[in-house]
Amino acid sequence: MAQHFSALSNQHMDFIRAQPIFFVATALDDGRINLSPKGLDGTFTIRGPNRVAWLNLTGSGNETAAHLRRNDRITLMFCAFSGAPLILRAYGHARALHRRDAQWKEHERLFPDFPGKRQIVVVEIDSVITSCGFGVPLMTLEGQRPNLPQWATAKGPEGIEQYWRDRNLISFDGLETGIVDEADSPS
Repeated sequence: MAQHFSALSNQHMDFIRAQPIFFVATALDDGRINLSPKGLDGTFTIRGPNRVAWLNLTGSGNETAAHLRRNDRITLMFCAFSGAPLILRAYGHARALHRRDAQWKEHERLFPDFPGKRQIVVVEIDSVITSCGFGVPLMTLEGQRPNLPQWATAKGPEGIEQYWRDRNLISFDGLETGIVDEADSPS
């Protein structure tokens, strides 16, 4: 049976910290609904019962940032793929911080220095709903994939900047992502 909460409890926070993957969903009135898996170690942090943040690394699309510029609603979902079954959804409002934003440095220090870091997404949580998760399969984590950090390191700062210009300025639905002003200093 689903349970509703106005914030993350300590038990919720422990559950979130134990999950190797989470999912992010955003949507506009028109266009695609974006649903993205996230999960490299160190890219997610809990700032309090109603605030979390994650480091958004360079990838093939930049849909979350594009959506948040127009509609700040967001859903995060965590599923137990091992241990006791549970699904936790956190609903709220988010903003994507870029290097040019005054709060970037304050939040950047919360994360490891990943190559290709693109945005930091800060979520203000309005509500939390948990449900049984009985239908989620049991799976064993083999490990973290090294591909994304290796790819970004091999590209280097100039290569990442060019990739942003080529692939991350505009979303799949043709929306601006806001990354253009930060493309001068990737790391």
